[in-house]
Amino acid sequence: MSKPTLLVMAAGMGSRYGGLKQIDPMGPHGETILDYSVFDALRAGFGKVVFIIRPDFEQAFRDNVTAKFNSRIAVDYAFQTLDRLPAGFTIPAGREKPWGTTHAILCAQATISEPFAVINADDFYGRHSFEVLSNHLASLPADSNAYAMVGFTLKNTLSDNGTVARGVCKTNPSGYLQEIQELTKIEKTPLGARNASEEGNALELTGEEPVSMNMWGFSPHLFGQINGLFEEFLRDQGAELKSECYIPLSVGELVRRGQATCKVLPTSSAWFGVTYREDKPRVQASIAAMTASGDYPNGLWM
Repeated sequence: MSKPTLLVMAAGMGSRYGGLKQIDPMGPHGETILDYSVFDALRAGFGKVVFIIRPDFEQAFRDNVTAKFNSRIAVDYAFQTLDRLPAGFTIPAGREKPWGTTHAILCAQATISEPFAVINADDFYGRHSFEVLSNHLASLPADSNAYAMVGFTLKNTLSDNGTVARGVCKTNPSGYLQEIQELTKIEKTPLGARNASEEGNALELTGEEPVSMNMWGFSPHLFGQINGLFEEFLRDQGAELKSECYIPLSVGELVRRGQATCKVLPTSSAWFGVTYREDKPRVQASIAAMTASGDYPNGLWM
């Protein structure tokens, strides 16, 4: 069986980082969070990495991001554009916002024929997360609908500097996903966490809940399934200029309909991300500590 592929959703990085030339260095030799993800995937047994990007910054991405490691692992690219739509659908006048992560994954279909993982480009997932996901994908048939999600503990994904949005997961006793609830204003509290809704109602959380940080494991069978869901989304919400079709909600819908299962894989790795500018020093300090302890070499690509 072929090695799994890592699919990295990076289409939004161009605007966020000014054409990719100012991606924040986090490691001791200027490594970015994305460098650590590719490094972890490579040593976990992934055989290829595919980046979903915008066509207009392909060259900048090649020069500034992948040039350092593309001799270590096979690299390919997929392009997310607004006009990549199913037959019979067109871009509504005034639409500028991308169609969301479900659409981004669909745009990569031509580059993938083996089981694959999906991650965000700017999230630090950790070595163990890639290992448990690689183990799941290693025995997954190409036509399987037995998907997986790496579940992080909510309290380990919160920011000290403001609220965050998380997909809070409900699982059955066997560890399979039953439901994902998208909560958009979660803050730390002395007893755990709290989410405030737009109506002003507060939902108290323990902080121990498993959450989705968009780290998934799929077979190619997924593409046909989410193409149908994306068509449903376009019929229902396609005329809205800012609506998006998100992969956590798509997976949740497949589970609800009985068309897929999704095993929530626990991980001992910590998740890091820079939701707020003030989060950056903590991420840098955490990576420095892992480098000092030998979890990562002092210079990933040297």
